[in-house]
Amino acid sequence: MKRLRNFLISTGLMLLPLTGFAQQTFTTPELAAQALVKAIEAHDDASMQKLLGNNWQEYLPPKEVDPDEVARFLRDWHISHKIAEHGDTAHLNVGPENWQLPIPMKHTAQGWSFDMAAGAAEIETRAIGRNELSAIQAVSAYADAQHEYQQIAGQYAQRFISTEGQHDGLYWPVKQGEAPSPLGPAFGNDQPGSDYHGYFYRILTAQGANASGGAYSYIENGKMTKGFALIAWPAVYGHTGVTSFMINQQGEVYQQDLGEHTDAAAKAITAFDPDAKWQKVDDGE
Repeated sequence: MKRLRNFLISTGLMLLPLTGFAQQTFTTPELAAQALVKAIEAHDDASMQKLLGNNWQEYLPPKEVDPDEVARFLRDWHISHKIAEHGDTAHLNVGPENWQLPIPMKHTAQGWSFDMAAGAAEIETRAIGRNELSAIQAVSAYADAQHEYQQIAGQYAQRFISTEGQHDGLYWPVKQGEAPSPLGPAFGNDQPGSDYHGYFYRILTAQGANASGGAYSYIENGKMTKGFALIAWPAVYGHTGVTSFMINQQGEVYQQDLGEHTDAAAKAITAFDPDAKWQKVDDGE
């Protein structure tokens, strides 16, 4: 269940050292939770700083706030909420599905306060999970778009974004009343170094010996008519994602953890070649 999604995501700043904190404390975790909700409802940055610490915006950057997710969180709070205490740690759960705020509260000699350091890892873990699910959906959408493009052009596209004024990629701008391109503009961002939901994507124009049908190039006489493939990998391994994904014209998604040097390993892959290290993604994932 997604709640307060973008409000709880930070990219690349999760593990900054927490220094200079002067956090507000409370006699009970319930009072701390009430103060947090009040600050969110009032859009009160000063109170958020007192509650979460001087560096709270590095963890929860306001520019990333999704108003719908915040509204959902507040709605669920007012429907129902409870505090789950385990010794010196407490968590806030809201709504009928008991969605848990990833930032715990801790008890010290001064009282109860929000523990941003402990929450950082959980925030990042949840963000990675969402990014990986988005990547699986994106590579599947890419495959659907390629099949649609082939019906239009008689070949598969070798580009995400079409050359200006042409339809040589999976996306091109359309005027009102015109049929949309096979792929939307967000997925195929052609700006160098850009990512989509924490992942990079690259079209592969060949397959290897471990693919069904054996090794061959998808391109013949300059046109990609014999198939297509795609690889997706985390923009920042361990922070925006862990697992890399591949798909080809048969529509089955494969996954593998390429390790700490994922970026170099993924860039070195030139063909869809799912050996034993690549595992099929279950439909239920």
